[in-house]
Amino acid sequence: MDFAQSERSREYLANLVDFDEQFVRPAEPTYRSQREESGDIRHAPSIMEDLKTEARRRGLWNMFAPTGSHGPGLSNVDYAPLCERMGGSPLLGEATNCSAPDTGNMEVLEQFGTPMQQERWLHPLLNGEIRSCFAMTEPWVASSDAQNISSRIERDGDHYIINAHKWFTSGALDPRCSVAILMGVTDPDADPYRRQSMILVPMDAPGVQVRRGLTVFGHDEGPGHAETLFENVRVPAEFLLDQEGSGFAIAQARLGPGRIHHCMRAIGLSERALELMCMRVSQRVAFGKPLADQGVVRERIAESRMQIDQARLLTMKAAWMMDTAGKKAAQTEIAAIKVVAARCATQVIDRAIQIFGGAGVTDDFPLASMYAHARTLHLVDGPDEVHMRQIARTELGKWESLRPEGFARTARI
Repeated sequence: MDFAQSERSREYLANLVDFDEQFVRPAEPTYRSQREESGDIRHAPSIMEDLKTEARRRGLWNMFAPTGSHGPGLSNVDYAPLCERMGGSPLLGEATNCSAPDTGNMEVLEQFGTPMQQERWLHPLLNGEIRSCFAMTEPWVASSDAQNISSRIERDGDHYIINAHKWFTSGALDPRCSVAILMGVTDPDADPYRRQSMILVPMDAPGVQVRRGLTVFGHDEGPGHAETLFENVRVPAEFLLDQEGSGFAIAQARLGPGRIHHCMRAIGLSERALELMCMRVSQRVAFGKPLADQGVVRERIAESRMQIDQARLLTMKAAWMMDTAGKKAAQTEIAAIKVVAARCATQVIDRAIQIFGGAGVTDDFPLASMYAHARTLHLVDGPDEVHMRQIARTELGKWESLRPEGFARTARI
């Protein structure tokens, strides 16, 4: 396995680190204050446009793009350290047009969109002119099993009529959100994995409602989470992605790269928590000596460093496999890092909060909101239990011949 960055990737990273240190992190307080002053969760702080202008001037734009036509065309191994750096700041991903859910939606439109769909939505997304959302999860079913999805997409002549109640619709609260990629049932009588389809829904279409923003442990998570309602929304049939029944295939194509990006960012989040932890213990004195000299503190710092590096190595292995053997060959590694990276971020941030004391649970420092985000990573793009189920199924499949007669394992148990 070769995890070495290319020279081009190292140049991008140096540029990105400088941009982050000189512009992005100093802008974080301004971003928060502009949000708070507006009193509106949907407000888009103007400081972000300044950051995006500087990012484009530096050539730090669409670095996630898997092909060279819309970005640098970096491999997963080359993109990983850049994405990790983005995870350390709540602003850096959006400033460089590399934030979820837009990245996944752009990849879907690149792979499955028609020329019309790409012209209308992909190109403005790539230019940072609009934003998008992803509507899959539903409040009334166990969405960890996508077969449960009850939203309907029904053909009516040259149109489809959509009725759906969704929540955790990522990105829907952003005032620039112009389109949703929605998953729903087109044929309830088809094979379980051919019932669903995905369709593009303009957010200004009659019948689309963004009902409320959902907080996570009291934090609003920016434009990240919304409850949405689609009541008799009529859209042209040409807005369907790919073909009827391909929803599951599109979801897997989207979620594979999306999951590894989540993991890369989670490692960056962990690194920032460790950085804050080390800065704090170097400055504070308790019981007659610096916290940095306390044995229990050093143990927690060492544990965090080991855990972060372990998670990074497994993530890089998954990235290397995706580059060399493809997403399907790396599915076990992708499932593993989705669990491991979320666990790492949550535990490292929790240690940092404990070391900060009461300050760690306030909004005077970023740790509380970081923890809220890290804890959601155990659920987004499939809960930990689903990924662990997949890993166990793969491992046990190697020993299928030993199972007693009459107890053959079915393919999807």
